[in-house]
Amino acid sequence: MKQFQTFKTDLRQTRIIEKDIDYSAAGNDVVVKIQSFAFTANNLTYGVAGDTIGYWKFFPALDNESGNWGCIPMWGFAEITCSRDPKLLVGERIFGYFPAADYLTLRPSKVTDQGFFDGSSHRTELPPVYNNYVRLSGEDNYDPAMDNIRALLFPLHVTSFCLCDALAMRSYHGATQVIVVSASSKTGIGLAQGLADEQNSPRIVGLTAQKNVSFVRDLGCYDQVLSYDDIDKLDLDLRSVIVDMSGNKKLLGSLNTLLGDQLMKCLTVGMTHWDQVDVGEGFPDQPISKEKTEFFFAPAHIQNRIGDWGRAGYQQRTEAFMKARGKQSRDWMNVKEISGLESFAKLYSRLVAGDLVPSEGIIVKT
Repeated sequence: MKQFQTFKTDLRQTRIIEKDIDYSAAGNDVVVKIQSFAFTANNLTYGVAGDTIGYWKFFPALDNESGNWGCIPMWGFAEITCSRDPKLLVGERIFGYFPAADYLTLRPSKVTDQGFFDGSSHRTELPPVYNNYVRLSGEDNYDPAMDNIRALLFPLHVTSFCLCDALAMRSYHGATQVIVVSASSKTGIGLAQGLADEQNSPRIVGLTAQKNVSFVRDLGCYDQVLSYDDIDKLDLDLRSVIVDMSGNKKLLGSLNTLLGDQLMKCLTVGMTHWDQVDVGEGFPDQPISKEKTEFFFAPAHIQNRIGDWGRAGYQQRTEAFMKARGKQSRDWMNVKEISGLESFAKLYSRLVAGDLVPSEGIIVKT
């Protein structure tokens, strides 16, 4: 087995551990061969919040006596190669949450024709949305040609959908302007496109790095696009909601100061500027309003909406949103496939340094 690991307190440090594992499934376990996974800036968020939210707990790192190494979760596809569960057949393909590795053992529970949950003891207290695996044989309209898009955008655009829904539920907190920080992120793009589809939604402003301004403008889903250096050009007379994908507290402090009483709410979502994030009590000098700032955790919103709409109602709404975003992605996203964890390790060092082209989607074939 090969497993790609990162140093928990410094995501730039990586290693690949190779170890002989007995893959003869025990109990009702199944062994899967991970075929491919997507890598985006969202995965760096999993690493930064690995301890605070529990992302390091999903896939324990091999040869990790010190406890300093972890496996960043990825979304992708796998094939069942060994099964002790009579309901799950060798050769079946599944979609879900995996480590950057070539094999994984799962302990299926709540098996249906559509999917199952991993009931492994170390995952029982973690959010159910991450423990759910979809059986592709149970999908009526499954299209293998969409595998790459699904792995890249499904987890991000689920969050985009939840954000659109949460903002609409609260009448956009009385704001007439939504400011998306890290507007070139795939979650940010999905949010802006979703808001643009809504009638009577607020004005949508995208903030991004100078190098990405042209790309974000060309998307056509933002009413205004500014670089981080030009935030003083924001319309400060409009009541505003900030949706932050960056985690850059210094930038948020500047926005809080500029907007003042016109800031209605700040939702923090991601950490694309992972190296400028302090998950503790950092940046105490930044004038960030704690009363107006809320960490938005999509899995909690999902569970609430499943309670409101039922699972079928939730799936119907999200699938419609995903279908629309998937079609739009053909106009702006180029998929880049790479083979092997060693090649991924080389590319990862560039990506973690910020050399991530927003129009590119990375798929790793293991």
